[in-house]
Amino acid sequence: MDTFDLRTLSLRAGEVRQERLEVEVAPFVLGGQRYDVNPSVVPLELEVTRASGATVFELRLAAHLRGPCMRCLALAEVDVGVAVRELHDAGAPAQDELRSDYVVEEQLLVGIWARDAIALEIPEQILCRPECLGLCPVCGRDLNVEPHEHIEVGTDPRWAALEQLRDGI
Repeated sequence: MDTFDLRTLSLRAGEVRQERLEVEVAPFVLGGQRYDVNPSVVPLELEVTRASGATVFELRLAAHLRGPCMRCLALAEVDVGVAVRELHDAGAPAQDELRSDYVVEEQLLVGIWARDAIALEIPEQILCRPECLGLCPVCGRDLNVEPHEHIEVGTDPRWAALEQLRDGI
């Protein structure tokens, strides 16, 4: 279910309705890498409260993301917990902050709201483990598996002209 029909509620001020729904969450692309929500169908809890003149929506869910580590490209997994709230006043002007962008023609866009909420909770770096060493910038080997250092054998030939200037002074 990607939308929730608000016309079926008929709540009076102060009343609360709780719903358990499932939404399919599309994969995320971060830094050119794909991160899948696993499973792609995520259960969530929606609570709708009618306040005087407005409706308050609360959404709670937990999602599990899988994709490449941002340092070494090994499989990384991260759990994301979401608890968000939206206020919607149907009588407010179209671009007013009291009007939720997730309510369109008496439909709550639950799928879009859930995906946006997950996106805001994804950590800046998705790592296979916190102490991941990444890939060697010289040879590209995984430093977690094979820690090593490269000893610089000679000077880069592109610097030769500058060395001649330095030696001539």
